[in-house]
This record gives sequence, C-alpha cells and structure tokens, in this order.
Amino acid sequence: MTSETLVAPGDSSAASRTLISVRQRWADRGRSLVRGRTDDPAWVRPSLLALLLATALLYLWGLGASGWANSFYSAAVQAGSTSWKAMFFGSSDAASSITVDKPPAALWIMALSVRLFSLSSWSILVPQALEGVAAVGVLYLAVRRTSGIQGGLIAGAVLAATPVAALMFRFNNPDALLVLLMTIAAYGVIRAIENGSTRWLLAVGALIGFGFLTKQLQALLLVPAFALAYLICAPTTVRRRIVQLLYAGGTMIAAAGWWIAIVQLTPARYRPFIGGSQHNSILELTLGYNGFGRLTGNETGSVGGGGNAAGRWGSTGWSRLFGSEMGGEIAWLLPTALILLGIGFWFTRRAPRTNAVRAALIVWGGWLVVTALTFSYAKGIIHPYYTVALAPAIGGVIGVSVAGLWRLRHDVMANLLLGLTVAVTVCWQFVLLNRVAAWQPWLRYSVLVAGIATALLLIVASRLAPKVSTAVASVALVAALAAPTAYSIATAATPHSGAIPSAGPAGFTSSIGGGPGGGRPFGGGRNGTPPGGFRSGFGGAQGGLAGSAQGGLAGGGTGSRAGGGTGAQTGGGRTGGAGGLLDASAPSAAVVAALNANSTKYTWVAAAVGSNSAAGFQLATGKSVMPIGGFNGSDPSPTLAEFKADVAAGKIHYFIASGGRFGAQSGGSDAASSITSWVQSTFTATTVGGVTLYDLTA
Repeated sequence: MTSETLVAPGDSSAASRTLISVRQRWADRGRSLVRGRTDDPAWVRPSLLALLLATALLYLWGLGASGWANSFYSAAVQAGSTSWKAMFFGSSDAASSITVDKPPAALWIMALSVRLFSLSSWSILVPQALEGVAAVGVLYLAVRRTSGIQGGLIAGAVLAATPVAALMFRFNNPDALLVLLMTIAAYGVIRAIENGSTRWLLAVGALIGFGFLTKQLQALLLVPAFALAYLICAPTTVRRRIVQLLYAGGTMIAAAGWWIAIVQLTPARYRPFIGGSQHNSILELTLGYNGFGRLTGNETGSVGGGGNAAGRWGSTGWSRLFGSEMGGEIAWLLPTALILLGIGFWFTRRAPRTNAVRAALIVWGGWLVVTALTFSYAKGIIHPYYTVALAPAIGGVIGVSVAGLWRLRHDVMANLLLGLTVAVTVCWQFVLLNRVAAWQPWLRYSVLVAGIATALLLIVASRLAPKVSTAVASVALVAALAAPTAYSIATAATPHSGAIPSAGPAGFTSSIGGGPGGGRPFGGGRNGTPPGGFRSGFGGAQGGLAGSAQGGLAGGGTGSRAGGGTGAQTGGGRTGGAGGLLDASAPSAAVVAALNANSTKYTWVAAAVGSNSAAGFQLATGKSVMPIGGFNGSDPSPTLAEFKADVAAGKIHYFIASGGRFGAQSGGSDAASSITSWVQSTFTATTVGGVTLYDLTA
C-alpha cells in the first residue's frame, strides 16, 4: 500500500488532513537530511558533514594501534562482557572481587559493544570515538541556536581540533562519555532558557545525574553555571524559575542516586568490594577519593596527593593550565576564550535580561571558569587529560563571541577587538610550539605570520569589500586552528597506553605537556542571519613506585609497546613482565598457557597485587584474575584472612609476583603486603616466561 492510497480523493476529514501533514513532515525531514533546514544556504549541510567526517577520521584512523589503551578499564570491560553482575557494578574481574574506582556508566557502553562485536581494541575504543563525533555535532547545534551557523561550525571545529580531545576520544577512560553528556546537557539548558521549558530542564538534570555515574562529582561542576544561566535569563517568573530548578535538582539526584542506593544497600557479601574506598563504601568513594579529596589532597589510599602548593601533582595556581604539564593538552585556545568571554559580556551588558546570546555566554563561560578554577587549584590527584572537560566550553565561548563580533564588523571597536584577539592567539601558540622547537619548526612561523597579517586586516575590515573581509576572516580562522589541529593529528598518530596518556607527537618529551603515551603524574615539566540578534544582545540581537619492567611512573607505552590485537600480544608493558602501578604487561605464551591450564576449576586463575598488574593477564587469558588491593594496591580487598580462605577453598590457582612495590599509600591498607609476605613464606616460586608464579594449590 502506497502513501497515496491512505487518503481517498476529495476526503477533507481531520484524519485525512493529519495523514497528509504527517506525510509532509516526513518528506521535509528526508529532504533536510540531504540539504539541512529549508531556510539554510546550500553550503550549510556539506560544511557540517565535512566537519563531522573530518572529526571521525581523526578519532578513528589507526585506532587499534593503542591496543588495550588503559588496561585497567579494558579488563573491567572484558569482565562486564561475560558477567552481567560485573557489568552492573563495574567490577575489575568477572568473579567480581572488586570494582574499578569509578562508577560504571562508561564501562556499560563499552561492555555492550564487546558483547555485540567480541573483545578487541576496536570494540572497546570505537564507542569513545563516536562519542567524540557526537559531542562535536551537539556543540554545533547548541551554539547555532544562539549564534548562527558560523558560530556553530567554529565551536565544533575548536572542539575537534583540541589535542586533549583527540587524545581522550581515542582512549577508553570515562572522560569521553562525560564530555558528551555535559555537552548535551548544555544544549538542553539553552533549549530550556528559550521558552522556560520544564521538560528540557528535567532532561538536563537527568543528563548531569548520568554524568555523575560516569565520573562522580566532576559532573556537578556544571551545575552552578547552568543554574545561574536559567535563573537569570529564562523568560518566566522568578518563583517559577526557582521551582523548576528544584525539580531539575531532584531529577539529577534520582538519575545519579538509584545506582548509588542499590550499591550501598546491597549486602557486601552479594557484591564486589568498592575499589578506591577503605571501608567498602560507595559513599566513601564518592565523597573521599573521588570527591573532596581531589580538592584538598587528603585521599586515603592514594599514591600521594599534593597537600601543599607544590605537591606531587604539581603546583597549583592560575597558571597551572598554561604550564608544562597541561599547556599542550588544552591551552592552545584557552586565552582566546577567556578574552572573548570578557568581550562578550561587555557587549551584552545592556541587553535585555532574556537575551539568548548572554545566556549562552553564561552557560559556556560559567562552565569554563568553574572547571578551570577547580583544575587550577585542586591539590589531589589530577592528570592533564582531565582538561578535556574544558574543550566544549572553550569552543562554545569562541563560537558565540566570534560570530557576534563578526556581525558587528562595521563597528570599529568590534574590528579592533577581533583583530587583537587573533594576534594574541597566534602569539601564544607560537610560545607553545616553541616548547617543541624541533617538531615542525615551520609551523610556528607560518601561524605567526599569517595570524598577525590577518589580525591587522581585520582591524580595518569595515573598509574592505565584503568578499575580501570574508576571505581575511577565513584565513585568520585557519591560522588560529592550524597549530592545535596539527598537534591533534600528531596525537592521533601516536599510539597511547597506560593509565596516564598525554597529547603530543611521538618522540617529543618537551615541556609543552606530558609527551606521548604516558604522562607524568607527579608534576614537574618536561624538556545567513543568525538567531538571537547580536545587535540587541552583543551590541544588538616517584619513579620506582610503579616498578614496571620499564621503570618509572609514566608507564604509558609507546607505539612499539602498545600492541594492536588481543591475547598475549596486547598490552602496555614489556612481554613477560608483571606490569606495574600504571601499565599492564603483555604476558608470554608460556604464562598464558600456564594460567589457562585447568582454568575451569578455579574462580580466579591467578591473583596479582594492583589492578593493572592483574589486567594484562586477565585480558590475555580471558579468565578472572583477582586484583589484590585495587588500583593502588592499597584497598583492603581481600584481607589476609579472606585470601587465605579463598586459597584453602581452592578458588585461586596462582599468585603472580608484583613487578613493583605496592602497599599502603596515604593511610591505605597494607593487606596486599601481608598477602605477599604470606605467599612468599608459604609457597614455592617458579619462573614462567619471565614472570614469577606461586602455585597456591601445590
């Protein structure tokens, strides 16, 4: 039956009109997939598709070269792909002895991918790459609503070109999903502000709540900016705005709290130990190790915080994001965004309360400022790759502000400010590129010359012909994005593994950032007319701690170590090594064969101190390996008495001697050390494939 037969000729009933309307909407939607909105210029959809395809190429090309990437999470994904219980709780092993030290939302997506496509580096890493492409698309849509097509495309391009985004959307840490959820939440806030929508505000609360199940309190850094933007700018009464925000807060608590409640209320004997806690408590993990401890540096069981201005996690202060550890990750366009944020608020200072452009600046700028200050002054565990959470906000601020200034290009002051901003941008990028002076030396001079030349021309843009001024602006945009784009391409071309990846070209360890593969966790440097009316708004409308075979804390691999497949050949450490604090081993065939022998007789084919030590063996064998002590080896899981009981019950076949010194850190448990001492004094060691094994059944 064709669509024409659904309506009789001459029938003018309401049902017939409804069917015609539905058919017309679907026809319009089909055409929009090809051309975009009916009122869009013909170039819009091809431009957006080009941006998304380029982003997909950047994030997907050669993805398998990173092997298991972060083996800590890959092992948990492998466990979740074989056990629904392990998947729900986010267990490190299928036997659910202990969880990872984060909530499991990001693991759920990867585990489902592995269940569909089987275990491989691609099935683990592709979800994050697709999340990155989606984040770019959502950012475009969000910025377009207030600042037009050009603003949306600029914002999306900034996010895609940010090196730390190219790093984390090709990796399997929770940050990729967190960034996507935060970006969708920002889109929801902008939609809610447009007409005071309760429905959209509730959706924002749910998204932030799900973000909490991805990386806990970090997701809540968005709440102040989003609430302030809605409270100030929504077109409804103050009382209604407050009530709506309370409803959204309740939705957020419900979206985050259901899983927390289930875990907290489930008796300990029916669930895994909560990794990262000292008392088997998800609330302790939330408020301590993953909560306020990140701010104060008081993180029980951590490898050591930065409880002073220059602690193990680097010096705190406003310059932290521009320094040697984080500069190469996120700082390429950070000064640009901060300058444009101030300019944007200046031009919208006399706009009506409900002005959409100022609302967008509060959303993106508040996100940027609150998160940047938190990262700058946090004294606890902080890694450079955390700064990926700033990338959408930087893109949003730049997209909104540049589009607004360009609409005012006949204003002398707007031209002057835009030109000066471009000049500051390329000068700062010259400084960053100079930190890797031997890498593509031509690039920094090309960016500087092109940027300064176009900056001067932008100052006099009002005197140029329209086509000439547009060409100048295009060259200026290319100059501003060239350096971070090149650095992102170099990042994508470098395989990454280990617990602390960092952006940068292979073979360079300069002070621009952490360098490729693995970073330095303990601080220290290393060598149409847009909507909204901008005229009415914006002037109108320790090294030995890891003890890995490679030594040092970096532990993240290089291309030759990353591996690209599965089984014994995939991992981040040297073949035969036992792994360490921050990277896993790639066990030899002999070790894999030993662990797989009679494996069905045991709950765990082996036990090893530290989650990363266990992860490499688990991924190689596909069998459960007990990670004693969790990530840092300092969680009381299991206790010595519990371990002895499991051994007596014949549940564990081998104990794998650790490749490094694990044990109590920052007040954590010394159970792992006690277990190691008991095993060494009770059982006989044997070496297989370069790994020391103790047969606990002998």
